[in-house]
Amino acid sequence: MTKWWNDIQFANPELFVLFAIIPILIVAYVLKIKDNKASIRLSSLSAIGTKEDPFIHILRHSPFALSMLAFSFIIIALARPQSSLSWQDVTTEGIDIVLSMDISGSMLAEDLKPNRLEASKAVALDFIKGRPSDRIGLVTFSGESFTQSPLTTDHAVLKNLFKDVKNGMIEDGTAIGMGLATSVNRLRDSDAKSKVVILLTDGSNNSGSIPPITAAEIAREFGVRVYTIGVGTNGKAPFPYQNAFGQTSYQSVEVKIDEKTMQEIADLTGGKYFRATNNRSLAAIYKEIDELEKSKIEVTEYRKKKEEFFPFALIAACLLLLDFGLKNTVLRTIN
Repeated sequence: MTKWWNDIQFANPELFVLFAIIPILIVAYVLKIKDNKASIRLSSLSAIGTKEDPFIHILRHSPFALSMLAFSFIIIALARPQSSLSWQDVTTEGIDIVLSMDISGSMLAEDLKPNRLEASKAVALDFIKGRPSDRIGLVTFSGESFTQSPLTTDHAVLKNLFKDVKNGMIEDGTAIGMGLATSVNRLRDSDAKSKVVILLTDGSNNSGSIPPITAAEIAREFGVRVYTIGVGTNGKAPFPYQNAFGQTSYQSVEVKIDEKTMQEIADLTGGKYFRATNNRSLAAIYKEIDELEKSKIEVTEYRKKKEEFFPFALIAACLLLLDFGLKNTVLRTIN
C-alpha cells in the first residue's frame, strides 16, 4: 500500500486548495451547535430521563465528521490521482576491448607489489568493474599467445578466468607481436563502434613469428586502436629466484622495455603509450584509458499513466451513504 501511494502523482494538484474550506466548515458547525441549544419548561422531570446516553451524545456529531471525510476524498478524486508504469529503452554504442597481458617470467619482478603480474591483474579487474556495458576479452602471451577469454559481457566469468592467469601457463618468452595479433583476431569481426586493445608488457619482443609493428599494421587495417603499457621501474628491479637451499632469494635485474616499439604501435593505431613504474601509476593509466574510451548510452523513457481516482470516489460515496443512513435511523430528528 505504501509503495502504491508513493507511486501516485496528481494531474490537478492545484485543487488541494479546497482543503482550506474544511476548517471554515468546522468553525461554522461549532458555532451552529452553540446557537441551536433549545429549552423546554416542564413542571416535573419524572416523565423523562435525566441521564443522557454518552454514546448518543458522541454519535450525533458523526454525520458532520463523515461528510467532512467524504468531502476530503472527493477533493482527492477531483485532483486526479494517477499511477505510472515506466520502462526504459537503452541503446549502447558498445566498445569491444581485449586486454592483452604479458605473463612471461620477468612479470614476477617485485618492483610492483606483490609483483608485476598480480598488480596488473588487480588493476585490470578494477577496470572491468567500471565498464559493465562493454564486451571485454582476455589474451595472455609470453613465448606464444593464448586467448584466455573471447569477447564477453559476462564479466563474472571473465573475472574468474583472471584468477587462473599465472606465469608458466605457456612457453616462456615475450612474443609481443603474437599477443597483439591474437587480440586483433578476436576483434576483426566485431561490429562495435570502437575496437580497442590494451597491451601490457615489461620487456622487448624476443619470440613469435609476427613482429610487433606488423601486428600493429594489421590492427590499423581492422580499425583497432591499441593502448600500450610498459610495466617496470626505471633502472633495476628485484627478481625472485630459488637458491641452492630451496629458499627464495633476490637479484637485481635491469628493466628493459622496448619503449620505442610500444610508442610506434600506439602511434600507428591511434592509441597512446604509457609507462607504469609503480602500482599507483598503473592504476592511473587504466583510469585514463577508461576516460578516453567511454561508452555512449542513449536512454529513452516511456511512461504509461493509469487513473486512480475511483477508490477515493468510492470511499467518499460510502461515507455519504453512511451519513445518510445515520441521519434517517439512529440520529433521525423531528422537525
